[in-house]
Amino acid sequence: MKVALASFIFIARAPLISAEVSPEAESFGFSAQRLMNIDRRMNEAVKAGVMAGGQGLIIKSGQAIYRGSWGYADRELQTPLTDNTRFRIYSMTKPITSVALLMLYEEGHFLLEDPVADYLPELADLKLAQVSADGTVSLVEPSKQPSIRDLLRHTAGFTYGIFSDTPVDQQYRQSQLLQATTLQEFSERLGRLPLLLEPGSRWHYSVSVDVQGRLIEVITGKPFSEFLQERIFSPLAMSKTSFRLNEEESKDLAQLYSPIGTTLDWNSTWSFSDEQGLEVAAAELTAPYLDGSLFESGGGGLISTLSDYAKFARLLANQGEFEGKRLLSPHTVALMRSDNLDGANSDGLWSMDSFGLGVGVVSDPAKRSGELGGRGSFGWGGAAGTNFWIDPSNDLVGIFMVQSIPHQTPLAKKFQVLTYSSLIASPPPPAPPPPVTP
Repeated sequence: MKVALASFIFIARAPLISAEVSPEAESFGFSAQRLMNIDRRMNEAVKAGVMAGGQGLIIKSGQAIYRGSWGYADRELQTPLTDNTRFRIYSMTKPITSVALLMLYEEGHFLLEDPVADYLPELADLKLAQVSADGTVSLVEPSKQPSIRDLLRHTAGFTYGIFSDTPVDQQYRQSQLLQATTLQEFSERLGRLPLLLEPGSRWHYSVSVDVQGRLIEVITGKPFSEFLQERIFSPLAMSKTSFRLNEEESKDLAQLYSPIGTTLDWNSTWSFSDEQGLEVAAAELTAPYLDGSLFESGGGGLISTLSDYAKFARLLANQGEFEGKRLLSPHTVALMRSDNLDGANSDGLWSMDSFGLGVGVVSDPAKRSGELGGRGSFGWGGAAGTNFWIDPSNDLVGIFMVQSIPHQTPLAKKFQVLTYSSLIASPPPPAPPPPVTP
């Protein structure tokens, strides 16, 4: 995305609340006037106190069409948002990790059907928890052990420990799984815990992407962060994306907020509230980014900027190539964004039709999503409200950055709806139905 700021029309320039719309927006099928609705709604959220600050970016056919900044990087200090502002992207780390693992897949290091235990022996012979009516847990043999494909599509049978309160989730918390200091320690602790579900049977959000990070370390013999830097961040010039920040870099880190009345605790499930107002989040949520005290979480540990993440998103939008640097084959990207659940139960997959390899998939916005969007779109979000999507049918990329955890607003979804309501070019026709076999 090489678009000079001078090439934009400034349509709103109140202090720290601005939007930049490309003068070519109309030629790319957008209404510049309608795009202003994004700022109206986001500015309302800032004034109402439900968003301290945020940024959004829309890219069409490789061209930056819209870029908005609303509010502050730090509301209390009134620190402005800039292109250098860094955000905790939490689970938007996951697609990056999955791309890294699929790069190794393309090099022939493994097959997707391979059992994870072939590479991580500490995860061999995992048992399945069965819970009786009185809450007693017994362990039985699962029908199969999780495969690498299961890791990529969240069907490995693992859980997270912080989003629900099953007996297995309780054991995750008791083991202090997410407080491990290295990926090796994390994987060894996980190997002593039972499976929540039969591998392959059900989509269930879990620590499986952190296992992917450990798998990358074992296959390459390199620290996970080093592999990401060498193979993804350096080629894509993502110079502001990392697991930790030095003192100088930390000055660009946006303040983290939490809705009033919510709690995030390693020893209990996350609790939500009915409040929309924000307060400064607990400092210990940021400490690992500064002191490196926790493992390099491929499931949620990266910090990035709007511009850096746009490079990664454009890599996927352009079928694995960005500005002459090819990281994946178009065939692998096509597999990533296809429905990979193969009949597995997906009831827990909110607002998306299915899951691919590392990304959620919306086959048709008229189905489970129920909001404006594009057929075949794919992407994912993060716990602090960040979100991105890629729409191949309209050659469109959208990225939204905000910092409140646990996130309780529909702002990212509104950003997407307002994007499509501004795209006034005719939508592409639906794909033809498959031929009927006589």
